[in-house]
Amino acid sequence: MAVTVRRFSCPPEDVFAALADPWVYPTWVVGASRLRAADRRYPEQGARLHHSIGVWPFVLNDETKVEEWDPPRRMVLTARTWPFGEERVQIEASPRGPGCVVRMEEHPVRGPVTLIPSMLADVILHVRNVETLRRLEWVARGLAGSRASASA
Repeated sequence: MAVTVRRFSCPPEDVFAALADPWVYPTWVVGASRLRAADRRYPEQGARLHHSIGVWPFVLNDETKVEEWDPPRRMVLTARTWPFGEERVQIEASPRGPGCVVRMEEHPVRGPVTLIPSMLADVILHVRNVETLRRLEWVARGLAGSRASASA
């Protein structure tokens, strides 16, 4: 199980505002190339995002399902990346001063990805998720700035 932690310079509420916006999903998720559709009730439990992974023309259509939504503390997703498999992704935010600490835990749960030795899978996922959390912070800060500008 890959665990990646990053200190963000924004509060958990900003992080969860970014997580709640399905249309920015491909902006912060490394490997996601586009969002094709989102269930109307996203990010509620059971809702799905219909996305694509890969780089054109090698793009696969798949989906991610919300398993748990508890803003501004925790979100759990099952991300499908068939034919490779499924991964469980848990994102938690804890306030720290004016910002927060975000912890992302990811591990393969089904399919061929479960055959990769766990030590190797953890390294690959951790490297990917360092960039994922960096992007998520940018999106969270950007959306917060947009909301602040709109209300001014």
